[in-house]
Amino acid sequence: MLNTAKAAPEPIFGFLSRTRREGAWGELPMLLTGGCFCGLVRYEIRAPLSAARSCHCSRCRKAFSGAASAYAQVEPGAFAWVAGATDIVRYESGPGWGWCFCRRCGSTLCGTHDGEVHGVTLGCIDGDPGIGIAMHLFVGSRAPWDHIGGDAPQFEQGPQ
Repeated sequence: MLNTAKAAPEPIFGFLSRTRREGAWGELPMLLTGGCFCGLVRYEIRAPLSAARSCHCSRCRKAFSGAASAYAQVEPGAFAWVAGATDIVRYESGPGWGWCFCRRCGSTLCGTHDGEVHGVTLGCIDGDPGIGIAMHLFVGSRAPWDHIGGDAPQFEQGPQ
């Protein structure tokens, strides 16, 4: 649902501004920022996120150290490391797929596919990521202590 209340413009790129609550990004580029817990690694995303989901499988619980992942896809070419790129540890979780972590604090920052950032963890975005969880995946293998809230659809495995 679109909130039509007026908001003060947020400065980006020094001279441009955007007003999220007006609902129209217009021709102005979007800028999201994020980083790790200790602040060593930072990134920018210059496009809206998409396909936000929460996966409750045992592998995501371990990778995210919690009940589930909270992850959204990034448009190809929109992601850039702006600080700490040499302090990223990469882990290949399957052929062509992997995760990036901060070497110092261990924050799970993003997922990769074929060496490129595929998506980001929503918890590492600064402020409002502009997207909400659209689905819960693999709820059939969620932890017994996990109670899923909200009204996003839940799938025993992945969507069919």
